[in-house]
Amino acid sequence: MSVVGQRVPRVDAREKVTGEARFVDDLAFPGMLYAAVVRSTEPRARILSMDLESVLSLPGVVAVAGPDDIPGGNNIPLILPGHPLLAPGETNFCGQALGLVGAETREAADLAAGLVRVEYEPRTPLLDPLDARLPGAPGLYGEDNTFGHHVVRRGDVERGFREAFLVVENTYHTPAQEHAYLEPQGAIAVPTPDLGIVVYGSMQCPFYVQRAIAHILGLPLGKVRIVQTTTGGAFGGKEDAPSEVGGQAAVLAWKTRRPVKLVYHREEDMHSMSKRHPAHIRYKTGVKEDGTLVAVEVQMTYDGGAFGTLSPVVLWRATVHAAGAYRCPNVRVDAWAVATNKEPSGAFRGFGAPQVLFAAESQMDEVAAKLGMDPLALRKHNILRTGDETATGQKLRSSVGSLQTIREASRASDYRTKRARWGKDRGPVRKGIGVSTINYGAGLGGLSPYLTRAGAFVQVHADGSALYAVGTTEMGQGMHTVLAQIVAEELGLRLDQVTATETDTSRVPDSGPTVASRATIMSGNALRDACARVRKNLWGVGASILGVPLHDVLGEGGVLYAGQKQDKSVAVEDVARECISRRVHLAAQGWFRAPKTSWDPKRGQGDAYMVYAWATNIAEVEVDLETGVVRLVRLTAAHDVGRAINPVGVEGQIEGGSLQGVGYALTEEVLRKDGRIINPDFSTYIIPTPSDAPEITPVIVESRFSKGPHGAKGFAEQPLMGVAPAVANAVYHATGLRIRELPLTPERLKKEMERSKR
Repeated sequence: MSVVGQRVPRVDAREKVTGEARFVDDLAFPGMLYAAVVRSTEPRARILSMDLESVLSLPGVVAVAGPDDIPGGNNIPLILPGHPLLAPGETNFCGQALGLVGAETREAADLAAGLVRVEYEPRTPLLDPLDARLPGAPGLYGEDNTFGHHVVRRGDVERGFREAFLVVENTYHTPAQEHAYLEPQGAIAVPTPDLGIVVYGSMQCPFYVQRAIAHILGLPLGKVRIVQTTTGGAFGGKEDAPSEVGGQAAVLAWKTRRPVKLVYHREEDMHSMSKRHPAHIRYKTGVKEDGTLVAVEVQMTYDGGAFGTLSPVVLWRATVHAAGAYRCPNVRVDAWAVATNKEPSGAFRGFGAPQVLFAAESQMDEVAAKLGMDPLALRKHNILRTGDETATGQKLRSSVGSLQTIREASRASDYRTKRARWGKDRGPVRKGIGVSTINYGAGLGGLSPYLTRAGAFVQVHADGSALYAVGTTEMGQGMHTVLAQIVAEELGLRLDQVTATETDTSRVPDSGPTVASRATIMSGNALRDACARVRKNLWGVGASILGVPLHDVLGEGGVLYAGQKQDKSVAVEDVARECISRRVHLAAQGWFRAPKTSWDPKRGQGDAYMVYAWATNIAEVEVDLETGVVRLVRLTAAHDVGRAINPVGVEGQIEGGSLQGVGYALTEEVLRKDGRIINPDFSTYIIPTPSDAPEITPVIVESRFSKGPHGAKGFAEQPLMGVAPAVANAVYHATGLRIRELPLTPERLKKEMERSKR
């Protein structure tokens, strides 16, 4: 491989470092208006009146829009019904969109939106997800406030617990987490002369937005074009949410026949956009005397907020991963996502798994402690290996790097030496080391088989350079670099000869969402398919120039060679020109459909994912018992990625995702009072800064996936997922204190210290 597997700079690095990259707020169109949203100040209320017309007399205000001005459907189509674009008569969370204002300047729009008078009849909000399913609870969604219920049924759990030598049962709590993307939500809607519309925006899933805008405006899909602009981070927060932002801009644009820009303010974004689902998890584990798992029972309630958004599929992934990365013959899982009067919960890196894995990996350490076993040894004893079956009955046939990640993380961290030396201090500052081992299903899985496809387009120009287009998106994760490497490798080009177009729904077919660590596998394979079609023609002409059969042609670095000896060669540029003169076609579409998965929802059994990635995290902490402050000093993170297309990009993903996991573990928590968020900015919602970052040692493990492009499999979400339990386990090793609620704040640690003294 001349390009794949090489450590190359990101292809979009220069434009982002120099500031030349154009984000949505950098764009402008002639006659453009600016939009602002009128938002609810009540978590739950009946809307008695809203006087939008009164602000039309203000300087610069051009138009207003309420629910009655929506020409199509006043709801955002996704999985479940009931999520209005603008609240039609009642508000279900503080920050919900009620109306729209369009003005000549952003300042005028913001001023007018703040002056719109809204009269409410407040109602008692439902804020505790555990109360949502109780008899007599207010019906926010359906009869029992449930957005989804998923199960796993494997073996005989009661018998497993009866036969267990040790049973450990605990309850865990995890908080809402803010995505904290650098660029807030934003979109520009531009009406077209043919009574269509183009929406430019910061987003992950343009085809979601296309379907939503078509529904909201009552247009055919062919009249709606969505173009992704440079996107400053997403982490799941721009999967479904841009349909709302784009829809709001589109309604005003459709009404005024002028372009409309809507970019949320940071506080507005944090008040109204989705968060990671808070979770309440009861976890019960049974083991034999030697530590062998015999039974796992999990009951978990995820707080879905006011509307369903992606809760059913987030919950499903949590359900599949509930038993962790281990063999267990008897598993019973019940998982619910419920409605409350809070901003909707939605997709976030890890997609439901980090919550339950915090519980699962904390349980493994508690079991080890009660058995007097080393926590790493307990994991090695139970870890899934090639030939084993998961809790859903899926047999793992290949690409199982589980044991390799344990070995490599242990070696790189010097785990055994530190484990033996630390945890015995009696001073005010104590050191500890903790571990977690996890797996992560790549792709969307058996619950959404119709989304497991992707399209791509490749064209070689007359100068030998190549252009490619895909339906997945670059949002900072390095997709364009990885895909450019694949195209260059397939066509025998240099990396600088390959360029990506912006993701545009008019260029490629619906390729599903850019989520679930699927872009490399899905778009990478679709591009390989397209490149194979182009290569046949391009290299065929090259073979005729070289005077050899097609199967003897090799390509590398923009040159085609004759056979292994490479004694004859021709530049791809010259071959491309000859193709043009011979009228040989050098463009093709490619397509990929993921390997078949299966799912039985009644039993929670089936081949849930096409492949799993694996990871082991080892955290080293210092705990100040006087202040309760936990300092993560070092994190060793070993990840099985199948094949590292760009090793430096993989290391970047490990480092970035791990630091996001540090925030989840130690500092990040959305706080509320009476249903209202009270820390909606980066001075009060605390994300890790560079000074908070530990030394992160990324370790790449490659257990290749035969159906992935050059052996690669998706893994970008998993670097976050195992950090919190590893940190909590390290705190326990240092102090003997077990904290079962995230984040591990000084207040929680001090409270547990006081409780343990009683």
